[in-house]
Amino acid sequence: MNFKVAILQRQSINRGYEKNTEDIINALIKAKENNSDILLLPEAYLSGYFLPFTNEEAIEDDNEFINKIKDACRKYEIGIVLTYIGKGDKKPRNNALLIDKNGNILMNYTKVHTCKFSLENCLESGNKFYVSDFHGVKIGIMICYDREYPESARILMLKGAEIILVPNDSETMKPRKMCLSTRAYENMVGIAMANPNGKNKGNSCAYSPIIWDEDGIEVENELLSAKEMDEGLYYVDFNMDDIRRYREKEMMGNTFRRPECYNELLSNKINYPFIRKNQGE
Repeated sequence: MNFKVAILQRQSINRGYEKNTEDIINALIKAKENNSDILLLPEAYLSGYFLPFTNEEAIEDDNEFINKIKDACRKYEIGIVLTYIGKGDKKPRNNALLIDKNGNILMNYTKVHTCKFSLENCLESGNKFYVSDFHGVKIGIMICYDREYPESARILMLKGAEIILVPNDSETMKPRKMCLSTRAYENMVGIAMANPNGKNKGNSCAYSPIIWDEDGIEVENELLSAKEMDEGLYYVDFNMDDIRRYREKEMMGNTFRRPECYNELLSNKINYPFIRKNQGE
């Protein structure tokens, strides 16, 4: 079984809902023409990732733009990870919808690790990670800063994720790509990340969990690495049969873990030198 992801590397327009919706639908059409199963967008693409946002500015989870994109998914039989700043309880949320090829919402994920040290302090944080069955492939989502905490990918793996999709909008991409390669290796999951193009940005990428062959010889696990300034759609194929065979026999993921030794991971105590403003909010 082949699972093909189309990755959009492009900067969207600040609050440009109509134009951004048009661009998303055009990308869906092109991705489908290239036999993709799903389109992955950068972070908050529909609304534009331009903070601060107020809850009054943020859009409802069921509005005309999202409905148009759901209709396009149904019409062209392709899924999407649709990203936007949506209304929350008191503050807006950094959301990602996983929509299937029938236009159904499978998951509404809110970014857990919001950047409280920066403009994302205007946002509400999510409190749960999800995995959904997307036409026979178990998909998890983490957004941007989520990927810098190994617990994010780990919990998605424990919930059954085979592929993790990462909407992103950040700079200084080399170390961030390296951590994604490690997340793929240590959890035996495929990972794809979409980032807007731009100076010190771009570098949308994808990684296989397979890091050695049947003879134990190292193989390259980077499947895609875009240039920082280039704009457009990029494609990556995940061979799910190979990935599943690899996961059945190799010794990472949830094979020989020792959870009884990890109690400190559940502590919310923060000591020097890690104390920062806005922690615990």
